[in-house]
Amino acid sequence: QVQLVESGGGLAQPGGSLRLSCAASGFTFSTYAMSWARQAPGKGLEWVSGIYADGSNPYYAGSVKGRFVISRDNAKNTLYLQMNSLKPEDTALYYCAKDWPTYEGGSLFWDYRGRGTQVTVSS
Repeated sequence: QVQLVESGGGLAQPGGSLRLSCAASGFTFSTYAMSWARQAPGKGLEWVSGIYADGSNPYYAGSVKGRFVISRDNAKNTLYLQMNSLKPEDTALYYCAKDWPTYEGGSLFWDYRGRGTQVTVSS
């Protein structure tokens, strides 16, 4: 049974930093790409970042490129997202997801996503 459990969210000030973690279980973590997605209030799901199984060639959405860093520790079955220079528009529920997304009915879709961790950026 695939389980993805996010942690590390919270309240941050603009310009601040947070580090999200995702503990994965129920599948061979080291053989799958992983992703971070987010959903802001009243908006659709956004693919924030992704990373290949071996940690190479990370993907970043334009809105976070240069500020967020994705990484993984395959020995610990854990995915990370270091978020720096946070902006109020980064406020969202952040999800860890298994593999790259697909597009179904014009929307992003993952077979497995965690329940999310809330990030709020406000002064």
